[in-house]
Parts: sequence; C-alpha cells; structure tokens
Amino acid sequence: MKFISKAILISLAIMLLLSRTSYSLFQYSKVHTKRATFVSESFEMGSGSIAAKTFFNIEFPKGHVGVKSFDSELVDEEGNPIPSFETYLHHWFAIKYIQNITMSDDPKLRHPDDFSFKRNEGMCNGNILPHYWGFGVESRGTTSNIPEPFAIEQGNPTNVPEGYEEKWLLNIMAIDTRGAEDKKGCTECRCDLMNLPKDFYNVTVDVHNQPLTTDYKGGLFCCQDNLQCKQIDGFQGPKRKISLRYTISWVDWNKHQVPVKVYILDSTDRITSNGSEIIHDCQAEYTIPANTNSSGDSPHVQKANIPMNKGGYLIYATAHMHSGVVNATLYAENGQTLCTSTPMYGSGNEAGNEKDYLIGMSICYPQPGSIKINDGEILTLESRYVNEFRTGAMGHFYIYLAENLPQ
Repeated sequence: MKFISKAILISLAIMLLLSRTSYSLFQYSKVHTKRATFVSESFEMGSGSIAAKTFFNIEFPKGHVGVKSFDSELVDEEGNPIPSFETYLHHWFAIKYIQNITMSDDPKLRHPDDFSFKRNEGMCNGNILPHYWGFGVESRGTTSNIPEPFAIEQGNPTNVPEGYEEKWLLNIMAIDTRGAEDKKGCTECRCDLMNLPKDFYNVTVDVHNQPLTTDYKGGLFCCQDNLQCKQIDGFQGPKRKISLRYTISWVDWNKHQVPVKVYILDSTDRITSNGSEIIHDCQAEYTIPANTNSSGDSPHVQKANIPMNKGGYLIYATAHMHSGVVNATLYAENGQTLCTSTPMYGSGNEAGNEKDYLIGMSICYPQPGSIKINDGEILTLESRYVNEFRTGAMGHFYIYLAENLPQ
C-alpha cells in the first residue's frame, strides 16, 4: 500500500463511493416502484352489441402516490386478450372524483355537493375530456410510462376536503363487430347501422344539451349501451363476458418525485372570448364529410388554436385517435413542432397486431427542459385522417407538463 500514490487512493475512494451510490439508487428504484394489475367488472356482449359502461370506485393504488403508468386492454373471462376485429375498444377513460363518506345509497337522499369530478388541467368545457388516462383501440401499443423522476401525483390528503374520499371510475365503450354487415361503420358508430329507437332524434341531446338533429350521422350518441349494430343475415355468434384489464405502476410520494400535470387538448376546441374571459367549446368528436373539395392523397385536417392558461416543461406527449389516422401534431406559438404522434397499423391476425387496425400511437419524450410552453401561449393542434367519410373521429392530444425540473 505504501507504493500507491495519494492520487490513486483518492480515485479508488471516489469509484467506491460512486458504485455504492449507483447501487443505492438501483435499490431505491427496485424497492419503491410498485406495479399491480387489476380487472374491471365484467359485462356481457353478443355479436353486434354495444357496451357503454361506467364502473365506480375501481381498484387504484392507495395513499399519497406518484403514478408512473396506467395501461389497459380488453380480455375475456379466462384473461385472454380479445382482438380488435372481434370487439373494438372505442375508448376507456379513468376519471377521478371525490365522494362524501356519508353519501346515502339512496339517490333521493343525496346532496348536490356529495359527489364531484376532479378533472385534469385541460381547458375543455364542462365535463368534456375530464380524465387522466385513457385511449382506445390503440391502447395495447401506446405506453403511458413517464420517465424518472416525474410522476402524476395522486392521493395528496391536503387536496381532499375533510369528510370526503378520493376515488376513481372507469368509462368504457366497446363494440362487438362479429358478424357485422359493416365493421368499419360500426366502429365509427354510424347511426344508420344501429337499431336506434324511433324517437331517437327527439329525445337525445348533444354536448350542449340541445336536441340532436338528423344532420348527426354518427358518433358517441349513436353508440349507446345495449344497442345493436346491423348484422349479416342469419349470423348468430356466442355471447361472452369481457373486462378491461389494467396495469398501474407507481411510487410512494416523496421529495424525490417531480410532479407533472395532465392536459388533454381537443382539435375540435372552438375558442371564443367574452371580454377578458377565454371560452373553450370542445366537441370531443367530429365528422369528416363525404364530399370534400380536397383531392388526391391530401388528408383531412382538423385544427384548433388553444391558449394555455398555465405552461410548463413538456415531459410526455401523444394523441388519442381512431383507425384511419394519418398523424396529429402540436405546434408552439412560434410554429415550432412540439410533437407529432404517428400511428402504427397491424399486419397479423392476433390481438395487438390486427391487420389494418390501429394498434398504437407514437410517444414524444423531449429531453427534460428542452421544450418549455409559456403561460398564455397559444398552441396549435392539428389532427389528420385519411380524407373519406368518417363519423365519430377524435383528435385528442395528451401532454404532461412539469412546472419545475429536478434539482
């Protein structure tokens, strides 16, 4: 040892310290990152049937946590993944709400303030797009994973009023297309393919609580629970019970976590103002008309210019779209491309790789700190689809913003 120089000893000491630190960080991540898989309540579907279900008080990590991912897929009673060409997952949304612990089971005895939704940071009006997580047919191939050390903070007791509990619900819409006369039309909820009641247009209201007109050719309102999509004559497929299986990863909240806020933007957002107040009017879905003036291979573009009340550093971005999507792009006010989310289409015959079906949307993970959206900045969102008649098209863009970066 007496022949080893002081410099070498210092170097060895530093290497030992670094190795211990790396091991310690590895152990920290290994011990504290948790992962669990849950299954929603099951519901029965037959060939051509529509299911639009809401399940309250779903299983969700308890306590003050930082959620790292929330992913899901449709499965049958045995837990086998169901391919999209049999049952099409139109969408699933995980929505937060708070409930008075003394709320009565009898609706007649409940008070207006016993229950309320706690929406994401997005600016859409009312209860449109209030969820924190949710995709559709692209779910299996679209990850919601957030890089370290960022997480979506949930269960903070200081944000829950005394006497209330924070809970979660799942909203699920699935379309069984086995034996469907027009599979594509069924997945787009074409009104003329559904067994709508005769007074449908007289009793159904739109997102503004106004009666639907016969100009409404398809979308969410024509895919109501227990309706039926038109079948090939004589086809009769077996009924089965299905569920949404979802996997959540999370960490217990601590000083090492950096919170991100969830914003869901909509390419149908019609921005107006009332003096100094900005008014958002999201439609959630739209129709691409049958005969447009565009020609050739030009996609149909749906565009919205959306002012951001509060900005932050962009950590994660992706789009929720339907089959036929070309891409979706979010631009900064100066025209810079913040993220383009592109589709992946299947080429096989198994769940997760269904030929010609949308199986995933790409994710943008900017280097933390490289993209900052300013308070009040006007973002431009463009969603592009193949230019053909399409109903119930969606152009939602998910962005996670961090107000601060890790120290």
